[in-house]
Amino acid sequence: MPGHSSLAAKADALRLLHRGPKILVLPNAWDVASARMIEEAGAAAIATSSAGVAFSLGYPDGEKISREEMLAVVARIAAKVKIPVSADLEAGYGKRPEDAAQTARALMESGAVGLNLEDGTGDRQHPIADLALQLEKIAAVLETARTAGVPLVLNARTDMYLREVGSPETRFDEALRRLSAFRNAGADCLFIPGVRDLPTIERFVRDLRHPINILAGPGSPTILDLQRAGVARVSVGSAPARAALGLTRRIAEELLTSGTYRTLEGAPSHAEVNRMLT
Repeated sequence: MPGHSSLAAKADALRLLHRGPKILVLPNAWDVASARMIEEAGAAAIATSSAGVAFSLGYPDGEKISREEMLAVVARIAAKVKIPVSADLEAGYGKRPEDAAQTARALMESGAVGLNLEDGTGDRQHPIADLALQLEKIAAVLETARTAGVPLVLNARTDMYLREVGSPETRFDEALRRLSAFRNAGADCLFIPGVRDLPTIERFVRDLRHPINILAGPGSPTILDLQRAGVARVSVGSAPARAALGLTRRIAEELLTSGTYRTLEGAPSHAEVNRMLT
């Protein structure tokens, strides 16, 4: 494990970023080069995208990648950036609280100091984990962090909106119930992907009275609007990785059709990337 005092200091710094006067903006990384680009752009922290990492290694999203492969990428990122790293670790890579604890230990060994932990199951019949089990996982992560003396920043996520679970009329109340339980269990931030309309976001901010994370993208309120609404953290998930894939496709199509190079314009120079990764 990296130095205890260094990890603890980065964890404290990451936690404070959730309670500052400005919203914490996290353009998600999927490898070392993307993380360094984000750091050089001025980000205060790095968040990884589990889907982005999985895609880059040839896996579909949804815990098809192993814990070891995911955290190997996280470790490479954490070793190359100076700012705190928070890793998206899906549902903790296992159904038991013990699995979540093992994932938390491996996370600290990687040098990261924050993690996302979601309640989605990937099972269409039962898309959301039992609340009692999810609370046990949260407790296991936090106890592991306490034992290690590293105050990991836990971003507890519910997929109620992302998976459109239940009826629209009851979804807010059920999501609020789960998020309130996560908050009371000690989660530092509450993640609600799938919520896009500002009035609903404002209701969550008002009712939870706790830092919340919104997954943003085209069609979402602007970051300034989210900050005004009281949102603490905004991330964009796998969108940057997918946007990079979209650019790669456009480059290939241009080369194979017109034989021109316009889509290659604006790329950082070879020397710039070399310097950045030295």
